[in-house]
Formats: sequence, C-alpha cells, structure tokens
Amino acid sequence: MSVVGQGIDRVDGRLKVTGAATYSAEHKLQGLAHAVMVLSTIPKGRVEAIDITAANAMPGVLAVMTHANAPRLALPQGSEKKKEGGEQSKPDQKKQPPNPKLSLLQDDVVWYNAQPVAVVIADTFEHARDAAQRLQVRYRRERAQLDFAQAKKSLRRPEPQPERPSDTGRGNLARSMERAASRIDVTYTTPMENHNPIEPHATIAHWQGDNLILYDSTQNVTGVQRTAASTFGIAPQQVRVICPFVGGGFGCKGSVWSHVVLAAMAAKLAGRPVKLVLDRPQMYGPVGARPLTEQRLALGASRAGKLAAVRHDTISSTAFLDDFAEPCTAMTRKMYASDSLQTSQRLATLNVGVPTYMRAPGESSGSFALESAMDELAYKLNMDPVQLRLANYADKDPEKDLPWSSKSLRECYRIAAERFGWDKRNPQPRSMKSGRTLVGWGMATATYPANRKDARATATLLPDGSAVVRSGSHDLGTGTYTVMSQIAADALGMPVANIRFQLGDTALPEAPVSGGSQTVASVGPAVHQAARALRDKLIGMALADGASPLHGLRADEVDAADGWLVARSAPARRERMQALLARAGGQPVSADAHAEPGEEKKRYAMHAFGAVFVEVHIDPDVGTIRIPRIVGAYGVGRVMNRKTAHSQLMGGIVWGMGMGLMEKTEMDWRFGRAVNANLADYHVPVNADIGAIDIVMVDEEDKQINELGAKGVGEIGITGVAAAIANAVYHATGKRIRDLPITPDKVLV
Repeated sequence: MSVVGQGIDRVDGRLKVTGAATYSAEHKLQGLAHAVMVLSTIPKGRVEAIDITAANAMPGVLAVMTHANAPRLALPQGSEKKKEGGEQSKPDQKKQPPNPKLSLLQDDVVWYNAQPVAVVIADTFEHARDAAQRLQVRYRRERAQLDFAQAKKSLRRPEPQPERPSDTGRGNLARSMERAASRIDVTYTTPMENHNPIEPHATIAHWQGDNLILYDSTQNVTGVQRTAASTFGIAPQQVRVICPFVGGGFGCKGSVWSHVVLAAMAAKLAGRPVKLVLDRPQMYGPVGARPLTEQRLALGASRAGKLAAVRHDTISSTAFLDDFAEPCTAMTRKMYASDSLQTSQRLATLNVGVPTYMRAPGESSGSFALESAMDELAYKLNMDPVQLRLANYADKDPEKDLPWSSKSLRECYRIAAERFGWDKRNPQPRSMKSGRTLVGWGMATATYPANRKDARATATLLPDGSAVVRSGSHDLGTGTYTVMSQIAADALGMPVANIRFQLGDTALPEAPVSGGSQTVASVGPAVHQAARALRDKLIGMALADGASPLHGLRADEVDAADGWLVARSAPARRERMQALLARAGGQPVSADAHAEPGEEKKRYAMHAFGAVFVEVHIDPDVGTIRIPRIVGAYGVGRVMNRKTAHSQLMGGIVWGMGMGLMEKTEMDWRFGRAVNANLADYHVPVNADIGAIDIVMVDEEDKQINELGAKGVGEIGITGVAAAIANAVYHATGKRIRDLPITPDKVLV
C-alpha cells in the first residue's frame, strides 16, 4: 500500500519536542561573538554623528560598526536622488547592491524608521545589548512621506512581472457596466501586518579565509548564498548557507534582509564568528511586512446574477528603497466568468521598510475585497451567495482562456455547505440569534495558484540498507522532512523508517525558495525521480548478477517493496537491497534527478480551490466577536500527507481569523514607527479564540501539474477567510465593514 497520502507522524517530531532540533541561532561555534543591531529613530534624513565612546568602554565590546568603519562592499550603495519639486524618489539602483532593500552601512542616508544604522559586537549577547543602548546617534531629519492619502497623489505603476501584470482588461467594461441591471461600487482597505514567526530572524556568520558560512533562518538558502556572494564580490561556491530547521517564516524569511549581510560584515570586522538575532521589536520594519492596500471593486450583473462587468483597482504602499506590489487583483482576474473585466495595480510610496510577501500575498488581501463584494452583490440581488458564485463559475481560466488542469470547486461548495448546514440559514440580516447573541453565517471562495519550479535531488542506498535522500529545500514546520520521506519510500520501495531526508544546505542539490506553496510540487517530483532512478539502478544490478535470485529476468518483471527486490510473477524470487549491495562490494549506490516544469502551463491553468463557511457570534452590547465554527473544503490535488496537509489548512484558517478580526500593525505616522511591535499588543489568535474547524480535502486527480498530482496547501487556507468573517458579521448585524480588522468598535458604530 502506498505510504503517500497517509497521515503519518512527522519524522522530525521527536527532535522538535525534545529540543534536539537545531535552529539557526543554536549552532555552536568556537569563539562565537554576539552582535546587536541599532536601528534608526527617524523616518528620513541622515546620520550626522554616532558617538561610540561609551559603548566602546563597556565590558566585552569587540567593535562598533557604523557607516564610518563598515567594510566596503563590492558594489557601493546609491545616493539619494531628488525629483522635481524636491520630492524623494527611489535610490539609484544602478549603484546599489544587487538587493536594493539592504541597508548595509555604506552611507549615512536614512530611508525609514527602524533602518539599521550601527551594529555592536561583543563577547556576550548581554554585553552587546547593553553597549548598543549606550550609542548616541545624532540625525539631520528631513521631511518624510508618511501620509498614505498624500502619497496616493503621486501613484506609480509597478514593473510588470510574469503572472502579475500591472493592468489587465477584456471586453468593453463601460458598455457592460452600463447595461448591468444591478451594480455595486465599493472600496475596501487592509492594514499593514507583520509576520511574527515565533523564531525571530537569526544569522551566524563565520569566515574561513575567503569562504563564508552562514547559519541563517531562511526560506531560501540558495537565494541567501547568491545575494551574499554578489554583495561581497565572491563566487557563490565560496558561500555555504545552512538551515536545517525554520521556526516559521510565512514569507518574511523568503528574502535576504540587511541583518544577514551585516552579520557577515561584523564577523569580518571582529575576526571571529558572529551571531546576530533580531529581538521582537526589530522584526517590525527591516524585515518586511504586508503593505497597506486600498481596493475599489465595481461589479455589474444581470437580474439573474450573471456578472457582466468587473473592475478591481488596487493601491498598495511601497518603500523608497525598493518596490513591492501586493498583487491583489490576481484572484479577481481568474475567479469568475464575466463579459468584461479591468484591473489595475498602483503604488503609493512611503518612508517605510520595504514590504514583502506575507502568506498568500495578493490572494489573501485581494480575496477579502472580491469575496466581500460578491456578498454585497448577492444581497442586492436577493440571491444566495453560493448560488451567485455558481452562476458565475468559470469552467476555464477567464484570463488566459485555458482549461483548468483540475478544478473541484463545485464539489467544495457542495460538501462545505452540507457540513455547515447552509440550507438552514435565514438570509435576512439580524434574523438569527442565540439568546441575545447575534448569529451570522457567511461564506467565501478560496484559491491559490499551483506553482512549480526546477528542483534537484539525489538518493543513495547505504550498506546498512537505509537510504539518504537529499535536496536543498526547507522545512518551515510544514512537514517537508516527512512528505519527502514518504515520496522517496514509495518510489524506492522501502519503509519510511529506513529513509533519511536531508535539506536546508547549499551543499545539497539545489531547490527553489520555499514560498508560493511550491515546495512539494517542485521538490517532490525531483525526490520521486531520484528515488525511482536508484530503484531502477538496483534492479539492473540484480539482473546482471548471476548470484541474484532475480538474474535473468527483465526489468519490467521486477518490483521493489519494503526494502526487497521481488519478481512480480514469483514473489518467492526476492532479494534484500542490502544483500545485493554487499555482494557488489558494499559501496553506496546513488542516483540523482533534475525535475522541471515543461510546457503544461501553456496548455492548462493551474490553481487550487476551496470554499470556507463561517459562523460568528456577536455581543450586541459590547461588540465582541467569537467564531464557534468554520467549515472549509479544498481541492488541492493529490494529498501527500493527510495529517500535515490538515495542519497547514487549519493554520491558514487560523491566520485568516487573525487577519479578519485582530491583526494590524499600528503605526505612529508622525514618525513612521510601529507602536505595537510585540506579541502583547500585536494581537494574533490564541487557542482560546479558536472554535471547531472542520476541514475536508476533496479527492482530486491532477495529472497535469506534475507526476505526483500534488498542489500546494500552505497558503490557500488563509484566502477567503477574512471575507467569510466579514460576510458573517454583516449577516449578524446588518453592518457592512470594509476595513480590516473587524474590531468591536466598528461593529458598534
């Protein structure tokens, strides 16, 4: 029986619960020093002077690195430019390091509050921290752009990217909207949000001559390697990045941030290994966040609910240092069939840290707007929200006019609605109560693209009969160790207990960034092919070995199972792989593979889909919102591990609850600094906030996405949840809230 699909326990679970899993800040190096970053306290200007006298006099201080003494990099950072009228623009990227979001103490320019301006290095963390507090930094402050409304007056079009055009259109929007029997035109907003993984960003840097070793908490060891190499002007082979475990990332560890390179610079300056770990407040600013968005949705439909026109215009905040566009229109372009559609993305530039990917970037914030607007349209048409979505079901990709590789959304609607009891819903707002408590039911659609990139893997049979499978991927707590072990076990014909999967090291075969819900879909095929190639090599050895019971058979007459090679037609003719290897000299046997996507995306549109139904209970006197239950049904291709996939989907739903009800980075816009930069004031859901979460994974076969039929499950869980909550709140109260998060004060107004 195939082990793929079974909900087996995590193979790394014991390491984690016993504390034996080594995270990036826990590696032991002889002579390890500690570094603490000092961050700017102004949003724009220059560092006029840094008095390091008191810090240098502190016990254990080895060095204080500032722009005055920092090692010069291969490519100096650009200088400030001015637009006409004196407005600040992006730096000259031609003169910047390859990653313009990095602030590496190469000049005195401050672009945002909480930008690194110095690094203190000492023999202990406590000494470094205390000395960092003694630095006296004097600034020349300049006028910063911290007003989103003002910034919107100078909007910019983002650079178009594959799958993320800045503008799209089809049909005649104006004519279709004019002919529509029912229209809505509304605006939704989402706030800045921060990732807050429990493991903070951490890097240990160690120079060995001209070679650099980085122990870094990252979702992209290869990306760190390439950025470090290009920044220091050395070959990628001179940089090794190691990351066996990640304590959460959610997108913020997919990019290389300043602290990584600063740790390496500090190690060079100190002449010894250096550890740099961000504290919680330092994770608000210099390592990315979800940007502000303002989204205008206009829908026009017939009396029967058929969409005639869809318009979705998005403005998102970005930074002067580098652009990041939150692709909120991605879901809108593909979700529903309509006669005409127009979307646009624009950027409003602020003096803030560079935004970045945050779980389901674009789809999470975009789905709040689109799915809330669909609910508003359903009420205006006096139509059931599920039926409205079914009336506009897209049987093929409306944007590319391609068939779906697979799509089980109708089944998701049906199953989730039945399990939720949707047919018992009274559609009138404020019509359902439990005592005095207002009860609301809402739903929304979930979707996320099925992504895939090149990946490599090797598989090796060892003399003791176990196998080692290697790929430079990552495990962010998602279950990569376990799922890859399952895939390898099936392909090789060996128990999972005999498989050891290695990841998180640039010394291993290259794998893509663990982002975009693509790890299983990318690395899984490489692991499968490498393990299958090893199996075929072992079968070939047995057939050629006169002492083997399988000698003389054809390759297609031999199978592998439970560590044995077995004749299909005569199971008694069998041999242990270990015995075959011993007779051949006892040396390991290896095979490798390079799996890459082909032309399938030119022939098919590839997405995962789902439906989420939410019940809310609201106290009419104080506005508190509780969510006693959520039902979600998802079509995510062939599921590799039922248990880890369930955990991923549940985690996404919980995050969607946080997005809908709690999460907001509160900024003091006078200074451009987060004021709730901690887990006491930045509210996220805890166990007491979570009711019953019922998750169904619809059986779905997709032979187009990859040989395993696997789509990602990491990010689809968050999509649609905030909208479903907002729709349930409207059903409970009759108040349409279009600004996240939905807090009690908004319910009571």
